[in-house]
Amino acid sequence: MRFGTFWLVGLLLIVGVASSQTTKTASPATPALPMYRPALLGTGPDSLVNRIDTVDLIKKGQKDAAIMFSCIVAPTGDILLSETYRGTPESKLLEQEVLKRLSNTKLIPAIHNHKPVPVFFYGTVVFSVVNGKPRLRIFSNQQVDELKKENDFIDPQPYFGDDSKFTGPHYPDTGSTVRLTGVAELALNVDAAGNLKNMQLVSESPPLLGFGGAAISDFREAKFIPAFRNGQPVESKVTLRVYFKPSD
Repeated sequence: MRFGTFWLVGLLLIVGVASSQTTKTASPATPALPMYRPALLGTGPDSLVNRIDTVDLIKKGQKDAAIMFSCIVAPTGDILLSETYRGTPESKLLEQEVLKRLSNTKLIPAIHNHKPVPVFFYGTVVFSVVNGKPRLRIFSNQQVDELKKENDFIDPQPYFGDDSKFTGPHYPDTGSTVRLTGVAELALNVDAAGNLKNMQLVSESPPLLGFGGAAISDFREAKFIPAFRNGQPVESKVTLRVYFKPSD
């Protein structure tokens, strides 16, 4: 995934916000904030589940479909830049609706070391029509087995700043004059404290253009908000997809 210069400016801003919150707070961190917590979808009026217009989707003819998305969640809960991918056949209307609503959705921000931090969030939207009525489910993970079982599972979320060296995906030097969209799949083992224990490249497409190496380089020194299962941090073995798009 590649968001270009604007993405980098946005990242500097949100990391700056997180840093300023730390330096300007003279008193100890509030005990109300945990050591760590993932960014959460929430259920308020600004949440994604309440933003998506399911009735309008049915009127437009959307059938059963699913789409994956990723986004940066700022310490305020605002979404800074987002992308959709891996949609099922005939999911175009759902994809358009999700992208539209992500632009004015708020999430519950992630917490690390008792303060809000910007994170990379992975989610999946599943839309279905049951007896002529819409059914919408949104999951905070992209693991096929977890999605099939509709488990309460949240993917580990790489965060920016503090002791994490993660600065987001960077488009590689492919050696080609044609700027292609690329994707790499990484198998990650992240412990219950958010430390990366192991990482392997599962696949890259197109091959031999550096997308796999770029993904490994981008995530090698990342720290994570750990995966959560049923509200508790757990060690996880997940596959995360890293998308690279050339800047405009």
